[in-house]
Amino acid sequence: MRLHELNPPRGARREAKRKGRGHASGLGKTAGRGQKGQKSRSGAKTRRGFEGGQMPLFQRLPKRGFTNIFKQKWSVINIDALNCFDDGTTVTPELLQEAGLIKSLRDPLKILGDGELKRKLVVQAHRFSSQAQAKIEAAGGKAEVI
Repeated sequence: MRLHELNPPRGARREAKRKGRGHASGLGKTAGRGQKGQKSRSGAKTRRGFEGGQMPLFQRLPKRGFTNIFKQKWSVINIDALNCFDDGTTVTPELLQEAGLIKSLRDPLKILGDGELKRKLVVQAHRFSSQAQAKIEAAGGKAEVI
């Protein structure tokens, strides 16, 4: 068998239905759209959520809460994830992104104190929890605020 000899299995491909091509086609005259109404007209479209003039569901439901547009998002990492680096390494947000531990440099980085740190590291971040800072310094490292 060669590449030019490949064919789709029988019945896998059908010809497109030709609408509005006479009575005998089975889709002549109204072309499967029915007799009258909004969706029988040419160019007829309705917006998302339109329910034929009935009050749409998203408008019938009560609204609750709000979205704070000033909310600060943080990239968060625990100190036990820093054990993958060698002793004496300066851990920066760029290095964490290269290692795949954080996704984006757009959000500020916060180090949390879950787990144990077994390496002596210089960690640079925008913020540290008090527990994380204590554990980094107890391991002989240094916590630097950027």
